[in-house]
Amino acid sequence: MNIAQSREFEFTAADFERVRKLIHEHAGIALSGAKQDMVYSRLARRLRAVGDKTFAQYLARLERGDRREWETFVNSLTTNLTAFFREGHHFETLAQHLAKRAERRPLRIWCSAASTGEEPYSIAMTAVDAFNSFTPPVSILASDLDTSVLAQGEAGIYPQERVDKLPRETVARFFQKGANAQAGMVRVRPELQRLIAFKRINLLEASWPVQGPLDAIFCRNVMIYFDKPTQYRILQRFLPLLREDGLLFAGHSESFLHAGDLFRPLGRTVYARADLQR
Repeated sequence: MNIAQSREFEFTAADFERVRKLIHEHAGIALSGAKQDMVYSRLARRLRAVGDKTFAQYLARLERGDRREWETFVNSLTTNLTAFFREGHHFETLAQHLAKRAERRPLRIWCSAASTGEEPYSIAMTAVDAFNSFTPPVSILASDLDTSVLAQGEAGIYPQERVDKLPRETVARFFQKGANAQAGMVRVRPELQRLIAFKRINLLEASWPVQGPLDAIFCRNVMIYFDKPTQYRILQRFLPLLREDGLLFAGHSESFLHAGDLFRPLGRTVYARADLQR
């Protein structure tokens, strides 16, 4: 049977192009032509939820400016793949960076694609270890476009299997095990939560509620969704927020070589400001 014929809703090539245009204009995400089935499956749920009978109706709803549905539309099409201490070498580098700048108080870090919170909590755990204190002189801003994952991150509650690959001593030190109705879940210690402020930020918005100078910016595994011109514009705006000796962390599959006038590589997807290179 033809896939298109078996679908609950008609989804034409023109509908798909409208989706691609809307998500690019609103969130900077460049959807490839291979994502048509993914887009259909995720947005079909929204058509059912709001009662629209066709994609044309649903997309017209967005174009009329339904703000609540816009948020859900973007959340539906963003992929949030994360883990505690993902790309572990970054946290080793961060620990060294913090230790060398211990005289600064506070040290400030922006995690700009926080997803469900594993990354900012990994940053917080690194800071606690670096200063051997649950009240390190570190403040962390954790932001994301997707409000639903930010809410999960702020709650700090995860299934036990999310921490199974961490060293046993790390889990014992930084997590509390759930009991009774929360059995099978873990929660990050409140001391870690107090180091982090969660906030929705769209990297494409004209202004960001972020104040420099920052000692580090984590922007990992989000630039891959943007085209090169959009990446460059975002990197231009990161530059003045970062301290002269600050670090920018990128994802393992990302490269900022096209912005060599802004950032220079230090190795393994860690970057420094190029405008201050001596």
